[in-house]
Amino acid sequence: MKIDENTLLQLCNAAITAGNRVLDFYDLDTEIIYKKDESPITKADLDSNKILLSSISKITPNVPILSEEEFIEWDTRKNWETYWLIDPLDGTKEFIKKNDEFTINIALIEYNQPVLGIIYAPAFGSLFFSKKNNGSYKIYTKNNLNTLKNSEKISVKYTNNEKIRVIGSRSHSNIAFDNWVKKKFTNFEIIEKGSSLKFCEIAEGKADIYPRFGPTSEWDIAAGHIILLESGGKLKSIDNKDLLYNTKEDILNPHFFAYADDALIKN
Repeated sequence: MKIDENTLLQLCNAAITAGNRVLDFYDLDTEIIYKKDESPITKADLDSNKILLSSISKITPNVPILSEEEFIEWDTRKNWETYWLIDPLDGTKEFIKKNDEFTINIALIEYNQPVLGIIYAPAFGSLFFSKKNNGSYKIYTKNNLNTLKNSEKISVKYTNNEKIRVIGSRSHSNIAFDNWVKKKFTNFEIIEKGSSLKFCEIAEGKADIYPRFGPTSEWDIAAGHIILLESGGKLKSIDNKDLLYNTKEDILNPHFFAYADDALIKN
């Protein structure tokens, strides 16, 4: 599906609008509900979801949408070739903790691969976006945009003679992560970050590798996946396979490495 510059701008503004709605709840004592998997959800998640579903449906009325908060059963989506994959509030735990590290994620999937990604971090006013074969970009804004022309192109930066910058989850670290890092690298520093901002940190050259040994869902990583690829980075499963989307009934990802350079995962 062709996404022209005006359509991309509309999609970015949908993410910004949803993000600003999330901020309306940020300083409030928002009620927290827990799903069956014990993950939290708030009114901010639900309102952001409504905004994104409404906006994206108007922008591309014939393209189906799979959202964390509007799950579509496998029998319906198994034959989708093109669809939107969204996380209305990635990093709900960070939102609840009020550490600013939460995002709005929008990805376009074609033939099981992400081809467009938008990540908006409303507390920081940071908007990241990417289209396949067009690079990755960042712009600061708290308001809807009239143009994307003022965006800065971003790219990974890896220098193998310096300390390795390993980025991990602020709320989901585990022993497997710690053991792998200590075994793999002798000179490293750990950076903790919430939500899909971990992918953005690598994409703009602020981190080198993100090893993930805990559960994630497809909507958690799809936007970050294409932003990372278009910035020159890579994302592979721990057995060195490409990650694909909507190929099975469950939406869980395998454990993976997101990284700036192949040297970081070589034995």
